[in-house]
Amino acid sequence: MQVPMLDLKAQYATIKDEILAAVSEVLESQRCVHGPKIAELEEKIAAVCECKFAVGASSGTDAILNSLMSLDIGPGDEVITTGFTFIATGGCIARTKATPVFVDIDPRTYNINSELINQAVTDKTKAIMPVHLFGQMVDMEPVMAVAAEHNLAVVEDAAQSITSTYKGKKAGSIGTVGCFSFFPSKNLGGIGDGGMIVTNDRELYERIKAIRNHGQTLQYYYKYIGGNFRLDPIQAAALLVKLKYLDEWSQARRDNAAYYNKKFAGTVVQTPYVSPDCVSIYNQYVIRVPRRDEVLAHLKDKNIGCAVYYPLGLHLQECFKNLGYREGDFPETEKAAKEVLAIPIYPELTDEMQDFVVDTILSFLGG
Repeated sequence: MQVPMLDLKAQYATIKDEILAAVSEVLESQRCVHGPKIAELEEKIAAVCECKFAVGASSGTDAILNSLMSLDIGPGDEVITTGFTFIATGGCIARTKATPVFVDIDPRTYNINSELINQAVTDKTKAIMPVHLFGQMVDMEPVMAVAAEHNLAVVEDAAQSITSTYKGKKAGSIGTVGCFSFFPSKNLGGIGDGGMIVTNDRELYERIKAIRNHGQTLQYYYKYIGGNFRLDPIQAAALLVKLKYLDEWSQARRDNAAYYNKKFAGTVVQTPYVSPDCVSIYNQYVIRVPRRDEVLAHLKDKNIGCAVYYPLGLHLQECFKNLGYREGDFPETEKAAKEVLAIPIYPELTDEMQDFVVDTILSFLGG
């Protein structure tokens, strides 16, 4: 049996006609930049995220970069975040010439340890960037308390967590801005790159809109230095189709997670912890296992997809060596990097496929 890490073809087969019709509509209109599909998607994403405003972006990375630029973050500023995340989180901070300041993670959720943020604040800190990793939101109350105490912006990196909740509040709706990715592997994935920014701040919204289009406020009049951060209408058309199924697909992932949890109960496999304050969308299902690299190799040998998110914390990446971090600075991040393993969780998995994954892992580890 073959079980891929993700099977986008299986998803596409169920909505192919709708996708083709939506894309064809854009092509027939030849509204290939901006246009009604962008406006419609922005309105619907804002509503889904329980925010007042949304602005399309060319990628999740550009959503973060635009947000930081719109908040005037730059040289001399510090932004507190986690080092256990995708490179875009720290990379966008560095691209503004600000300094990423990393904090260790909660070993259960893999999210930034909110209780450690306050001690990382300095007189140069301008923002906090919590990352809602693997589909579960950060413990946001302590984050917002620190932000309020020190007058800091909060940029929610919610790339992996659209519609996940914390104490009933949607990802992206709590901080100053929220940033989403529509990379094809996400729960709401496009047919290429795409992203979205949400906010409840009208003035910031207007600035984000301008900066995504080279800083332009009137044609050929530029109030800010911006970028080409526009979402393509073809992506918006496909995403509008998929948005109708997002809750159904996320629930299927939760059902698959519950099935795994039951099968792995009482074994050496540590299953994902979800806080009682949170509802996860399981963008990834990440286990911890002994002899992780051996398990990974064995699964691949058995044609079972798997992946390591993430094998090296950002604080130890070569591109951040100028920050002066050393091995041992963030022990929970470093320990997780050696033990975590993501296994297939996509909605189209069958019980038979999941049983094969579980049995392959447990037989190798001896239960």
